[in-house]
Amino acid sequence: MKKGPESGTWPLAGVPGKLAESNPDNSRSGGASAKEKAVLSSPGEAENVQLKPSRETPRKKLCGYLNKLGIKGPIKTWKSRWFIYDENKCHLLYYRTAQDVNPLGSIDLSSASFDCKVENGEGVFEIRTPSRVFTLKAISKQAMMYWLQQLQVRRWEFCNAPSRFPVGSSQLVNEPLADRTNVVDSEAFMPPVKTPTEVVGLKAASLPAPQTSTALQNISLKHPWTEIQNTVYNICVSKQLRGNNGNIFNFSEFQEHPESLDEEQEAEVEAGCAVKEEIPEDGRLESRMNWVRKAKWMNSGFLGLAEELSRERSSMDKVSVLQQQILTLTEEVKSQKELVKLLHKALEAAQQEKRVSSMYLTAAEDKDRLELVRHKVRQIADLTSRLEALEKEKKELEQMLALRDSHIQELKEHVQHLMEKNHAKQEVIMALTEQMARELSDPLQEANTITAETLYKQQEEIEHLKDDIDAYKTQNQFLNSEIHQVTRLWTSAAENEKALLMKCACLQARNCQMESKYLTVLRKLQETVPGLPSSDAELVRNLIQEALQWDVKEGAEEGLNLNPVSEYDEYGFMTVPDYEVEDWKLLAKIQALEIKSNNLRSQEVVEKPLRDRWNGVGELSPSAELKGLIRSGIPVEHRQRVWRWIVSRHCSRLPDHYQRLLRQSKSTEHPACRQIELDLPRTLTNNKYFSSPTSQLIPKLRRVLLAFSWHNPAIGYCQGLNRLAAVALLVLEDEESAFWCLVHIVENLMPADYYSDTLITSQVDQRVFKDFLAEKLPRLTAHFEQHQIDVSLITFNWFLVAFVDSLVSDILLRVWDAFLYEGTKVIFRYALAIFKYNEEEILRIHDNVEIYQYLRFFTRMIVDGRKLMNIAFNELNPFPMKLLRNRRTMHREELETELCELEQIKAAYVKERAEQGPQDLQDAVSEEEEEI
Repeated sequence: MKKGPESGTWPLAGVPGKLAESNPDNSRSGGASAKEKAVLSSPGEAENVQLKPSRETPRKKLCGYLNKLGIKGPIKTWKSRWFIYDENKCHLLYYRTAQDVNPLGSIDLSSASFDCKVENGEGVFEIRTPSRVFTLKAISKQAMMYWLQQLQVRRWEFCNAPSRFPVGSSQLVNEPLADRTNVVDSEAFMPPVKTPTEVVGLKAASLPAPQTSTALQNISLKHPWTEIQNTVYNICVSKQLRGNNGNIFNFSEFQEHPESLDEEQEAEVEAGCAVKEEIPEDGRLESRMNWVRKAKWMNSGFLGLAEELSRERSSMDKVSVLQQQILTLTEEVKSQKELVKLLHKALEAAQQEKRVSSMYLTAAEDKDRLELVRHKVRQIADLTSRLEALEKEKKELEQMLALRDSHIQELKEHVQHLMEKNHAKQEVIMALTEQMARELSDPLQEANTITAETLYKQQEEIEHLKDDIDAYKTQNQFLNSEIHQVTRLWTSAAENEKALLMKCACLQARNCQMESKYLTVLRKLQETVPGLPSSDAELVRNLIQEALQWDVKEGAEEGLNLNPVSEYDEYGFMTVPDYEVEDWKLLAKIQALEIKSNNLRSQEVVEKPLRDRWNGVGELSPSAELKGLIRSGIPVEHRQRVWRWIVSRHCSRLPDHYQRLLRQSKSTEHPACRQIELDLPRTLTNNKYFSSPTSQLIPKLRRVLLAFSWHNPAIGYCQGLNRLAAVALLVLEDEESAFWCLVHIVENLMPADYYSDTLITSQVDQRVFKDFLAEKLPRLTAHFEQHQIDVSLITFNWFLVAFVDSLVSDILLRVWDAFLYEGTKVIFRYALAIFKYNEEEILRIHDNVEIYQYLRFFTRMIVDGRKLMNIAFNELNPFPMKLLRNRRTMHREELETELCELEQIKAAYVKERAEQGPQDLQDAVSEEEEEI
């Protein structure tokens, strides 16, 4: 027989005879059964409930009778149920009586909340689970508060048990779980409620179950099989108890011990249940256990005669007690008869089915069997038609009932209206009667009578209000305690979840690093070991091909995708570069893994604190703190606002200036219009918003560039401005704001003549950069000179477009954050930092062709933006702006002198050619003419 759904916990039992028979295997082994442990686990009930229970003392069992609100169709009824708390699963199991074996159901308390309202009535409280709300009712207000307080304590201890969370090797997970299970509540919202021992605990189990108006009212119709199991079990145990001496009223063995067992004796019984097999079987232990069982049986709700016979010594009193007991037994026999009738009906239906099956099996020929089947089919069809007719009749009756209900409601409203009229008339009559009585009687005496009655009513109302105030205070205290505890449980769960997510992020980052190292080893193995055997070389190629087929963006879908590397970032840039060369595809894969690893590692440690600092920034104003924040990188949600503020500080927008430039570009074609159209398809090809000719940003970019060409005729348009304007459009989104951002870069941040026809200032900056490179990185400079490497072939484009199309988008936008705020010295800082970042790798290459090839793409392989930023702003200091201006001035003079010398050479050459005059072509005879 089952012990209950999903639970191995037995309910408390009022009949001790069940304890020894519930599990024969345990009885033979000398140990107490699960049900015995449930009954004998607590030697007694304490006076007060401790919010911080000591682990040294044995745990009190939480159990008792409560009324549960059940629904029978449209009718709601209260049913008495025996509730017991399961410590292992944090479930509240409920049975029909304390003697039942199988529970009718359970309530999961681990994710439940508790509520009590004064409006619901005295002793009524609710247990709210995610799936259902259970309404329970205790016998008194004190019992209700005791149950609520104890359930709160049990839920807190279960939710904060260390065994609920997996123990890992990472401190990120273990640290938040420490020091959480020691204290239940530091704030005492409610004083400990005294234990109502008469309705809660073991003594309540020995009392009879609360009686209902009818015998079958308390039976659970939802669990008929469980009811039958429990009833049969109780009948069997009752027979065994009566079969001791053939008479259930035999009390000869109890005359010497008429009083009930106290707590110490119950503890002795518990100790006796745990006696090992080594105890001599001399019969003393068995007789003692029999005496204990009979004593507890005497104290049970089934027969409560021990105390009454000990107190009432006269024969008349004994007779009255026995008569009362006969009435009780008669009522129980009636209920058992009704249950037997139900069982008989079920048995009769089963026998009828058995007879039909027997006829079918014993039929001599197939015709007879077929006739039986046809007869059965006809019966089924007949029953189906009858069922349809009954359903149709039911619908008609329901419609009639609805009409009658509406009619009754109308009549009720009419009656209510008439009653209100009658009440108003009676009030008028009473008022006139009182007025007439006052006029006829003594005015002073009548006034005193009215005053006394009014005072009495007010006193009664005040008493009721005081009771309500006390009830609301108690309710408020409990709800405050419940809110506080649920909030702490939620906070604890959130911290645990955060710790687990951090652990997963660390593991994913470590996994990405391992995969990146694996791919790097494969690449180096393919490059550095060309003389591998054919089988090994084929294996390496297969491994590389297999690694390239796995998609980084979709690989995380199998597990927890904490920080996926999507194909495009927030601004539409490709996160993984698309290299055409097969060897570079492997580099792109390695780069994608490194990006994901860095993102996962820096998410909680760096990015979240930085975002919190930015969230605390209110109105923007120049300061050292803001400068440091901008250098660290502006979060996506704040970048647009900060960029607009930076541009507005240096560019005073002229009203309608941009619209006027657009009208001018429409009316008159600019000379640079053709070059702009040629550069538009070549702008940010790695960005999805510009890669398509039909993109919505292409027309905006065209208008911004045309407006700037009319705004600054000295420059007009220069190759590179298209990429600057495109980045401004991606971040600022508004084309007019992007136009003013382009104006700020060209006219305020960059020196004059930076985008002129001669690009003279751009060439000056390349010479200044070479000086800085020689000072900051002398080894690398010597290496370049040794292999005759001109870095300006690589860096010229960096300075012209501020690293656009050179760095990955995340690092590029951080560079632009500082560049827009501080100026061109940021470009020098980051250019030097890029070479410093890859210095050791460059020094290992000793072929100028390989060096140039490496310098073509090495900026795209930089994935650790934090490291690059630290090199740029910390390791390369000092870097004063005054030194940069002085170097620019010096090299500009040198370059202008060189250009003047070049112009003189060109002028001398032109003059010499002019003096020689035109060559006489007539004297020159072609070879063909000579042949002719």
